[in-house]
Amino acid sequence: MKVYGFPLSPFVRKVVVVAQEKGIEIEIVPVNPMQPSDEFKTVSPYTKIPAIDDGGFKLADSSAIAHYLEAKYPQPALLPSAPEARAKAVWFDEVADTVVMAAGGAMVFNRFVKPRFLGQDCDEAAAQAAEEAVTGRLGYLEGALSGGGWLDGEFSLGDIAIASVFRTFEYTGWKLDAGAHPNLAAWYGRVRERPSWQAAAAIEDQVMAAAAAG
Repeated sequence: MKVYGFPLSPFVRKVVVVAQEKGIEIEIVPVNPMQPSDEFKTVSPYTKIPAIDDGGFKLADSSAIAHYLEAKYPQPALLPSAPEARAKAVWFDEVADTVVMAAGGAMVFNRFVKPRFLGQDCDEAAAQAAEEAVTGRLGYLEGALSGGGWLDGEFSLGDIAIASVFRTFEYTGWKLDAGAHPNLAAWYGRVRERPSWQAAAAIEDQVMAAAAAG
């Protein structure tokens, strides 16, 4: 299965970790959505990343892809069978994409994308405001993990999505404050210990090193 996208994206990472959990062999095809190739536009007509080509089946959007992979490759399950837990997994996936990542987008853009890829100066005021916005959204997640374990009781898509956002934030120098959010810090450590996460991180590091060398 080909996975198109820029590997530091939390959305691309989400799909890679899901694939690793399910033992799906993937090929990362790095793309720049600002300069889409004709090949990329055939799999992602609105140039959204990630996109996949799974034996001719083409689809874009990380959540849509994750649900497709769950249906096609149901084991191990990343969407719980219990209605309440499944709903929570979908909810935390949404929180990751449209709440936490949305809050920190300006931090990523100003502290990482602009200086490294665009040759532009960081707007530190905008980055700091975004960092504060992220911090303001972590209390709910900290409370959701008060019993330890995982966000909805089982390791699921929601855990993958939230952790994927945190790793992208780390490219900016951001660190999760374990003193302020001990439950989240312990949970994030558990995610990073999973073989699927470590395999995805290794793939990401290889792609990034190749991009830097090229």
